[in-house]
Amino acid sequence: MRSFQQASIYTLLLLLLLTACTSTDTARLETLPLASASAPLSVIALGSCNSQDRKQPLWEEILKNNPQLWIWLGDNIYGDTEDMALLKVKYEKQRQQPGYQKLLATVPVVGIWDDHDYGQNNAGKEYAHKAESQQLFWDFVDEPANSPRRKQEGVYSAHTYGPPGQQVKVLLLDGRYHRDPLIGEEPKYKPNPTGDMLGEAQWQWLERELTNSTAQFHLIGSGLQFIADDHRYERWGNFPASRKRLFDLIARTKAANVILLSGDRHFAELSKIDWPGVPYPLYDLTSSGLTHNWRDGFFIEPNRHRVGAIQDRLNFGLLKIHWDQNPVVVEFQIRGKSNRLVQRIKAEYDVPALTAVNPKEF
Repeated sequence: MRSFQQASIYTLLLLLLLTACTSTDTARLETLPLASASAPLSVIALGSCNSQDRKQPLWEEILKNNPQLWIWLGDNIYGDTEDMALLKVKYEKQRQQPGYQKLLATVPVVGIWDDHDYGQNNAGKEYAHKAESQQLFWDFVDEPANSPRRKQEGVYSAHTYGPPGQQVKVLLLDGRYHRDPLIGEEPKYKPNPTGDMLGEAQWQWLERELTNSTAQFHLIGSGLQFIADDHRYERWGNFPASRKRLFDLIARTKAANVILLSGDRHFAELSKIDWPGVPYPLYDLTSSGLTHNWRDGFFIEPNRHRVGAIQDRLNFGLLKIHWDQNPVVVEFQIRGKSNRLVQRIKAEYDVPALTAVNPKEF
C-alpha cells in the first residue's frame, strides 16, 4: 500500500511538472500577430547568404521563434549569371524549397538583394542586366505587378509596421543598382573617395523617409556592412563619402533609434559606433550565412567596432523589441542550428520623445 501511495504521489508530481513545463513553453512560444499597421512589431528575423543548391537547415529553427516578419539581407539566392531565364529558374527553386515554403506560408517577407542575387559577384551599376534582374527580385518577394516600386531604378523600399507610438519603419537600401566601381581587387579593395553607393534619387528618397517619419525605431538594411571598416572586402567603407553621408543624414534628420542590418560576410557579428550629432550609439547587426559559412569556428577578423564575439557558423539574426519595458529594450540575437542562442546583447532605448537617449548595453 505504501509503495502504491508513493507511486501515486510521484505520478501526480510528474503530471504537475509536465503541466507546468507545457504551460511555460506555450507562453514562451506564444504567437504574436504578423507584421501589420495595427500590431506592434516585436520579433523580427533576418538573414543572408542562402544558396538554393545547398541544404537549408535553419528555416524550422527560425520559425520556432515565431517571427512576425522576415527580412532578406541579400544573396538570397546564388544567381551569378547574365541569363535571365536561368536566374528565374534559380529564384523559383528557392521559392519551392520546403522549409522556405513553410516560412512563406507563415510570415510576411521583405528584403533587399546583394551581388549574387543581383546577378554578378561584387557588381555595381555596370551590370548589364540590372533592369531585368530587378523584376525577378520583385517577383521573388511578391511585389504586386502594379507596384510603383517596379518602375523605379533599384530595389529599395520602405515598410512601416505598428500603431502610433509603437511604430517600426524598415528602410531597405539598394547598394548595387547605382553603385560606382570598386577600386582594386578582392580582398584588397581600396577606398573610392569620390564614389557613391546609392545614386541621388535613392539618397533623396531616404532623406524624405527619415525626415517625415513618426516611427519610434528605424531599421536600415543593406547587403553590405555599414560600420565594420577594418577588413578589405566589400563594405560601405569602400565608399567613405557615402558612409559619412549616411551617418550624417541620420544625425541631420534626427531619426529616432536607428538600427542597421547587414549581411554578405558568411559570419555574424554586432558592431557599434558613436557618430557626432546622433544622440545614441549606432548598431549594425550582421547576419550571414544561412547555408554556408566562412571557416567553421576558426575565423577571427579584426573589427574595432565589434561588440561581443564573431560567430562564423551557420546563423540567423533576431531582433526582439520589448515595448512593455521603460526604457524599451531591444535584444540583438544571433542563433544557429537547433535554434541555439549563440549571442545576445541588450540595449535600452528611450522611446516616448521619439528620440533615443544613450542606449545602454547590459
